[in-house]
Amino acid sequence: MGLLDGRVVIVTGAGRGLGRAHALELARNGAVVVVNDLNVSLQGQAEVDGPSPADEVVAEIEAMGGTAVTNGSSVSDWNAMEALVADTVERFGDLHAVVNNAGFLRDRMMTSMSEQDFDAVIEVHLKGSFTVARHACSYWRTQEKAGKPVSGRIVNTTSGAGLWGNVGQANYASAKAGIAMMTVIEAMEMQRYGVTANCISPIAATRMLGSIGMEGGSDGWDRLDPENASPVVAWLCSEESGWLTGQVLRVDGHKLIKVGGYTIDAEYESKSGEMLTVEELSVGVRKLFGVFPPGLVIK
Repeated sequence: MGLLDGRVVIVTGAGRGLGRAHALELARNGAVVVVNDLNVSLQGQAEVDGPSPADEVVAEIEAMGGTAVTNGSSVSDWNAMEALVADTVERFGDLHAVVNNAGFLRDRMMTSMSEQDFDAVIEVHLKGSFTVARHACSYWRTQEKAGKPVSGRIVNTTSGAGLWGNVGQANYASAKAGIAMMTVIEAMEMQRYGVTANCISPIAATRMLGSIGMEGGSDGWDRLDPENASPVVAWLCSEESGWLTGQVLRVDGHKLIKVGGYTIDAEYESKSGEMLTVEELSVGVRKLFGVFPPGLVIK
């Protein structure tokens, strides 16, 4: 028996890299996989030459004895994602998990980034992750209210840029930071309906990571192999993971890292006990951050 026998999973951006690895791992564990991929370049332009990478992934899954189908719709298309969820349920009888992985890069320094560069990246990463999850959640909520058992799983994808920032990626990092917080909110809102939401932050040698100068090795086990994150995704899509929700998990080679949220590091109170004044903030903010110039006397 596989961990995911009988479970149906939609994976976006599943034609290459992380998404491909996730789709294959899900299938190896018994899941029926819907392979969504728009077949675009790293910058989001259409690629029409050669076979569809989604079709190739489906062929690999079928060759191992699994079940998979392709879907070529854009995750940012509201109606298309609504149809994807509905078609998946109609074809396979249910939907148990969505893995949001689709995306592309348009890196620029802020002074060079166009409005289109910003909007396009936000649309595919942040809106795309919301759109797929939203329609899946609507289905699961309806099922729960009808008295049917639900064990829905949302697995989103953030990045180090979204958690800690990165030069030249104001659009991408903002989208990925938004996805991390959206995961927390999805977990809060959907727990009552039997749905969990978690987020992975994989370190992997994909087209994206290679574009900023980080690539994995070729000898033996590779710390940056995209496949390293896929067992985590498969487990998060299982019924077994139902106790865990609202978390960000970073996958670094053989390490699984729990990433904490915002914390309060320190606080400063006004001297009056009422509203802060601009006069006291020059010293007050320095106290808050522990930064004092030589010779400054703090009273």
